[in-house]
Amino acid sequence: MPTLAIIGAQWGDEGKGKITDYLAEDSDAVVRFQGGNNAGHTIVIGDNVFKLHLLPSGVLREGKLAIIGNGVVVNMDDMAEEIKQITDAGLSIDGLRISDRAHLIQNYHKKLDGAEEIYRGKNSVGTTKKGIGPTYQDKIARYGFRAGDILEPELVREKAEFILPMKKDLLKMMHAEECQCTVEKFEDKFKRWGETFGKYVCDTSVLINDMIDEGKNILFEGAQGAMLDIDHGTYPYVTSSSTVGGGICSGSGVAPNRIDNVVGCLKAYTTRVGEGPFVTELEGEAEEE
Repeated sequence: MPTLAIIGAQWGDEGKGKITDYLAEDSDAVVRFQGGNNAGHTIVIGDNVFKLHLLPSGVLREGKLAIIGNGVVVNMDDMAEEIKQITDAGLSIDGLRISDRAHLIQNYHKKLDGAEEIYRGKNSVGTTKKGIGPTYQDKIARYGFRAGDILEPELVREKAEFILPMKKDLLKMMHAEECQCTVEKFEDKFKRWGETFGKYVCDTSVLINDMIDEGKNILFEGAQGAMLDIDHGTYPYVTSSSTVGGGICSGSGVAPNRIDNVVGCLKAYTTRVGEGPFVTELEGEAEEE
């Protein structure tokens, strides 16, 4: 399986994590290419139960690389909690790699996420309120902070000096919870992240392509499902990233002709969480039965 991708073919919760964890045994690297900590899967190893939302499944496999690609949005503090789960169990995360181009979720993103849902009212999309959508918004609007910025915290101040006031004004306009962060606190936070995570940050696109050139087995781990894709899903009740096979290319830096197989996961009966149409939902007597 030189390169194999696992994606959800429905609305998520198809059991991708279990399949990915099984296939990770024969992989040299497991790569996440989209989404953030709005996904989730539980992995059991011996007596230990790990609940992961951001880290790729391969992080629990000794000798494997667990790669967070450029298409992922990363909450550094939440990732630190997941890492603590693993290290407290006596396991290593030496195989973790984070793309220097992955965008970082900030506290104001989470506040904006909640405020936007309130503004939508009856048209709310059922967001997880973890700041995923607003972080992707900033990525497209070119206001984003990226993982590579933690390696150069001296440049963060310049960006924060014009981004933070804008976000504070936006939150105030939306009557949302005020953002208390200052430029100084922001700079300190990036320095702390750099000290903790800097050694894991690199150009993962080059890393992945080099591994493919060497004939290594690469497993791409999708999150959510095809029906939640930003372009091809039940818009606007979708996630903010590309969950289909095509998202692998833009989210990891790997060309289409380097992906050998894409496997869609299904479950016997369909479910979905959040808002939006669910055209196969059973109602009435059938639902009660």
